[in-house]
Amino acid sequence: MPHRDGHPTGPPRGASPRQVRFYEAKSLITSTRGPNNYRDCSEAALGRDQQIRELLNAGLSTQAIRAILPCLQSPRDPIVFEGVTSETVAALERERDSLTEHIDILARNRHAIADYLAELQKRAE
Repeated sequence: MPHRDGHPTGPPRGASPRQVRFYEAKSLITSTRGPNNYRDCSEAALGRDQQIRELLNAGLSTQAIRAILPCLQSPRDPIVFEGVTSETVAALERERDSLTEHIDILARNRHAIADYLAELQKRAE
């Protein structure tokens, strides 16, 4: 069922009308206008919201996100290879490496917290 940015309960899944407009402007999602001039977005387009926010929070540019969105689709959109430069590939490799580093840090922190909690639980017994 399509959702409208003017719906009284607001867009689903935390996608504000402002975010939807921004994502549209950056060609990250598409929508149509209904007869009432409200923006109609598909569930799939709005489902991208969390992925896009997480990628933006991880430091990826909207250009990089637009390039990798087809890899996140199910079923996949055709992956576009035209216009991909060695600079784009290098930027994506840097982003991947940065994400890997963040994941490693998070895993170490999670492990340290788990160890600390285990010690607290032992002492509480």
